[in-house]
Amino acid sequence: VQLQASGGGLVQAGGSLRPSCVASGRTFSSGLMGWFRQVPGKEREFVASLNWSGGVTYYADSVKGRFTISRDNGKNTVYLQMNSLEPEDTAVYYCAARNMFGVFTTASRYDYWGQGTLVTVSS
Repeated sequence: VQLQASGGGLVQAGGSLRPSCVASGRTFSSGLMGWFRQVPGKEREFVASLNWSGGVTYYADSVKGRFTISRDNGKNTVYLQMNSLEPEDTAVYYCAARNMFGVFTTASRYDYWGQGTLVTVSS
């Protein structure tokens, strides 16, 4: 299984980005997809998750109302629409996958990880 994240970049505060994550090697029809972020010196932080089959989503309080996680079944791709970005959102964003669905906000509960994509929000 491979997860390939892309779509990060540099944006001004208040702007938007939409990173994507393509899963290959298998489909996660009954699994869980998640986005995490990490800044140097800090632990990887949960951002959002989506149950692949039912589409149930869950968000960290810090991004609720600004970020939206979604999927494209045909492309085996998960997106993270990020609006109203703030400098505090600057981080490397990682996509992750878990074989079974649920609500999991701890990085260690995920089975597969992508390589990360850098998001920089300037003030």
